[in-house]
Amino acid sequence: MLFQVYGETAMFQWLGWVAVFACLILANEVARRSKAGGIFCFLALPAALTVYFISIYVCAGMGMEWALNNPTYVHMNSWFHYAKLYAATAGCIGFMMLKYRWGKLGKAEWFKAFPFAIVAINILIAVVSDFESAFRAFGTTWVSSEGVTLMGGWHNVFNGIAGLINIFCMTGWWGIYVSKKKDDMLWPDMTWVFIIAYDLWNFCYTYNCLPTHAWYCGLALLLAPTVANFFWNKGGWIQNRANTLALWCMFAQVFPMFQDYSVFSVDSVNNPQINLVVSVIALVANVLALGYIIYRSKKLGVNPYKHEVFRGTRDFEQAMARAE
Repeated sequence: MLFQVYGETAMFQWLGWVAVFACLILANEVARRSKAGGIFCFLALPAALTVYFISIYVCAGMGMEWALNNPTYVHMNSWFHYAKLYAATAGCIGFMMLKYRWGKLGKAEWFKAFPFAIVAINILIAVVSDFESAFRAFGTTWVSSEGVTLMGGWHNVFNGIAGLINIFCMTGWWGIYVSKKKDDMLWPDMTWVFIIAYDLWNFCYTYNCLPTHAWYCGLALLLAPTVANFFWNKGGWIQNRANTLALWCMFAQVFPMFQDYSVFSVDSVNNPQINLVVSVIALVANVLALGYIIYRSKKLGVNPYKHEVFRGTRDFEQAMARAE
């Protein structure tokens, strides 16, 4: 078993998972289908939260009790959580600029490479975090600034490498389109090949480095955009992923008690052997994905980053059918 989901709180833990999954699905639909919803979720709300976060740290520096005891200050103070929140939000804003063709940037051909760049940055943030654990405590444990016990070892190294490979599994960087209904930014060449490799790598990252959060951000948060992509929003996975990630980070940053100290809290088993197995699976999946991309690029005689290599496949064609 990967998680400690048993005992008196098991019903609440499963209920919490279902609630998070359903809420992320619904929140993504609001954000993607409505321009007003997107502006509220990724411009107005982050702006208000930024004022809140700054206020907490300024007041904590002044020794004010309300700030020093604030759950955000105590439980969500690592560099990773803030980096992830703002990098994901930047992605959402950039994707809206492309989707609605806002300003010169939104209309610029070169800006179509933005999705690749921001996703690569988000992956690198997690890769650095994985390597941080390996560097700090290879073969032993260390306690993060948030009081979480983390293990360092080969599992971090293997998954960090998997993350680096995953960056090169993003193909057709310039193949960014807008859906006919103007509600989605589409990246058709980001098919199931990349999505599965990414999901396995990112789940492994959360399992390695966020053992008290992985039940939600490693399962519910990853499955929400993937389910949407496979069933009703083909080609829109990266937009789904950015939307749900940013919204979850905002919620988790303000209400850390949900994951950390409530009946809904779930820990991983935190076993180094299990972490190693999960990391090896993630690494193998990404090696296979990259190998398949190389095979298709040679078969088609194209550069996989300048051109789309999955053209002609079912996933790609279904996504393109939705494009303008």
